[in-house]
Amino acid sequence: MSELGLVDTSGILRQQGVFLRQDSSGLGWQDLYVSSQEERPYSARLDAAPTHLLILHLTGPVTVSRGEGRSRLSRAVPRGGLFIHPAGQDLTVELGGRLDTIHAYLTDEALAQANDGLPVEPVGEVGAADPLIEQLLLKLAGVIRRWEPSARTYADHLTTMLAAQLAHRSRSGAGPEATVPPTGLSARQLSSVRELMEQRLAESLPIASLAAAASLSISQFTRQFRASTGESPHQYLLRLRLEQACRLLRTGASDITEVALSCGFSHQEHLTRVMRAKLGTTPAAVRRAG
Repeated sequence: MSELGLVDTSGILRQQGVFLRQDSSGLGWQDLYVSSQEERPYSARLDAAPTHLLILHLTGPVTVSRGEGRSRLSRAVPRGGLFIHPAGQDLTVELGGRLDTIHAYLTDEALAQANDGLPVEPVGEVGAADPLIEQLLLKLAGVIRRWEPSARTYADHLTTMLAAQLAHRSRSGAGPEATVPPTGLSARQLSSVRELMEQRLAESLPIASLAAAASLSISQFTRQFRASTGESPHQYLLRLRLEQACRLLRTGASDITEVALSCGFSHQEHLTRVMRAKLGTTPAAVRRAG
C-alpha cells in the first residue's frame, strides 16, 4: 500500500486560505496523514474523501458551520474542540475566523484494525471534546516536527490508539472499555517478537511487522503486548536499544556515532538525548564507567 498523502484528504488543505506548516509526507505512513497549518476564513463545498477527518482546534473560539439549508449547523468551537467528518461523504464547510489546526486523516483499514476487524462508521461532529484524541493529535504533530526514523514504532502506536479511540466514540451504546482485562501474549509469541526486535534493532520497525510475528492484528497485539510486559511496543523496543547501546559502550571499541546507528538511533545526539532522559547519564559517561 502506498503512503497516505494530500491527495487522500478532503480538500480543506488545498483551500486558498490554508497555509501548511508541517505534514507527514515522505514518512511512509500508510494509514494516517497528519498536518499542522494556519487556516483563514473560507467557504467550500468538497467532494467525499476516502479518509476519515479529525481536526483539532489549537486556537479559538471560532465559528464553524457545516452542511447547508435545514441541515446547516453552526457552532463556536473553543480551543481543544474537534471537528470530525466521516469518509465517503461530501462536505460543505465554512470557517468564520483565523484558526490554527492539526488535521488527521485515517483510513477505513486503520479503524477496522482497531476494532478487531469490524467496520467502523464515525459520526460527524462539530465542537466535540475528547481529551485523549486531543493529546494523541498533539503528540503526532510533535513526532512530525521532531521526526527521527527510529520513531516509526511510536508513530504506529499513536496511530493505533487514535483509531481505537475514534472507533470507540463511533460504536453506538459502547460501554466502558477494558471491562475484561486483556490476555497477554504466549511465551512463544513474546519470544518471536523480541527476537524480531533484536534482529532489526537498527531499523525503522513498524508495529505491523511486530504484530505479524505474533500472528495478531495490530490492535490485538498492542493490547496483549502491554498486558504481558507492562510497556507499549515502542517503550519496550527503546529499552532494548538503550540496553544494547550500553553494552557496546562498555565492552566495544566502536565510536559513539557507530554505536548509536547500530542500535537504531538516528545519530549520536539522538542517543545522548534519549539516554539522558531515560537513564540520567550520557554515552560518554557510560563508556568511562565501563
